[in-house]
Amino acid sequence: MRGLRRATAFGSAGALVTATLIAGAVAAPAASADATAGADATTSVRHGQDSQARGASIAAARAAKAGINWQDCPADWGLEKPIQCGWVTVPLDYAKPNGKQIKLAVDRIGNTGTKAERQGALVYNPGGPGGSGLRFPRRVTTKAPLWVNTSKAYDFVGFDPRGVGHSAPISCADPQEFVKAPKMDPVPDSEADKRAQRKLAADYAAGCAERSGEMLPQMTTPNTVRDLDVIRAALGEKKLNFLGVSYGTYIAAVYGTMYPTHVRRMVADSVVNPSREKIWYEANLDQDVAFEMRWNDWQDWIAKNDATLHLGDTRAEVQDQWLKLRATAKENPIGGVVGPAELIGFFQSAPYYDSSWVPVATVFSKYVAGDTQALVDAAAPDLTDTAGNISAENGNAVYTAVECTDAKWPTSWKKWDRDNTALHKNYPFMTWANAWLNLPCATWPAKQQTPVDVKTGKGLPPVLIVQATRDAATPYEGAVELHKRFKGSRLITEKDAGSHGVTGLANPCINERVDTYLLTGKVDAADVTCAPHATPKP
Repeated sequence: MRGLRRATAFGSAGALVTATLIAGAVAAPAASADATAGADATTSVRHGQDSQARGASIAAARAAKAGINWQDCPADWGLEKPIQCGWVTVPLDYAKPNGKQIKLAVDRIGNTGTKAERQGALVYNPGGPGGSGLRFPRRVTTKAPLWVNTSKAYDFVGFDPRGVGHSAPISCADPQEFVKAPKMDPVPDSEADKRAQRKLAADYAAGCAERSGEMLPQMTTPNTVRDLDVIRAALGEKKLNFLGVSYGTYIAAVYGTMYPTHVRRMVADSVVNPSREKIWYEANLDQDVAFEMRWNDWQDWIAKNDATLHLGDTRAEVQDQWLKLRATAKENPIGGVVGPAELIGFFQSAPYYDSSWVPVATVFSKYVAGDTQALVDAAAPDLTDTAGNISAENGNAVYTAVECTDAKWPTSWKKWDRDNTALHKNYPFMTWANAWLNLPCATWPAKQQTPVDVKTGKGLPPVLIVQATRDAATPYEGAVELHKRFKGSRLITEKDAGSHGVTGLANPCINERVDTYLLTGKVDAADVTCAPHATPKP
């Protein structure tokens, strides 16, 4: 996501897929009186929520008192001065605020304007689950043009959520083993293939328990939301200013439900559908349909640019080239390492982000013209990049842990098989790869929670929602659903566009409104539809 962070990771069961696949996460029982788990909640669930809510206020009060000891960032974090880093301590389990504590890594850069212009801290989450927000302050040091106005008013604050990066990182597999290629083709040819993938998924879930067992029950969206509120307190902020992209929008949805009076400004960009019915199994099925739509958009664009790319001048011709490449890689992995799973891992970034359209098409075009090395360089794992591989494995572990713990998943293989077999017929690009990525949730070793019932709590200010209609990772319906649930929210729709993470793209119709909202709190009198941003040129 490059504004979002795109954590490409090999799915447990042999698909190279992004750990930001659903850019969404599931929720444990809500943490406050405003956010009960619903009318059917049992007394014990309510008691659990009350004790978590109490624990969260104890942790926030402690953090407000302690503040953050800001210092230069560790040299190997890749964050240049004047960005500063620090730590915020939170309970592993909010029901036991005096029990085991973990430290969350945070960073910041001060506002670039005057003291009088300063409006506090703007905290950022790029998605995942599993994405790190620590690079957010670099939008100031790299002078990212879209953020110049906002950075005058706000300190830019990033953090590694629990389990991620420097914040008590979890792991489910040996990172070097995890990235080894080629993996099995995600599309099964036989029942034996399905059995092999099921075993890989079950082994992965068991690996999570073995390597990170103590953390798993606490790896939930509501806990990340409680952590975010503790970070707010540690920053000395009475209210939170928050920009969430992708799964970060689900953090926003749950925060707005659990802590409505703690919100000052909130932007939700590329929205995870917050409906309990969607979190997370159904949300992933919806994604498969949306990925196919955006894959077709990209192929149409390639066909239009055939004079440069030479991959065919109709979508059908481009798709034939893809199927031919896939069949070749299946029979004989390219360079010995790039099979169908690795191809999907690389090619899926095109339906994710328009910024990948040209680079992915260029590699594809070179391959068809006879240059296989470019494809190997782009799609194969780099076993010498141990830090990158640790990060990829960690991102995948957090993605899996949060989605699997947040909600109850089907345990019947028959259901998974039936649903994915049916979807694959019409939406073959991502369906099986996504199924194997998520299948560890069917045998998950930690107790699975009930998602928060996302709704408008008393005192929630207007929330700004931004979404492209053809987004593959978080389909458009998610934005409509959050808009419906958050009364007084405003929806900006980017029509006929599909890049994931809209606030990072140059589109004045959107950029000016995001700036206005963050700087003044003002939203339009009605929802707004914007024309699409410029299409990439090869």
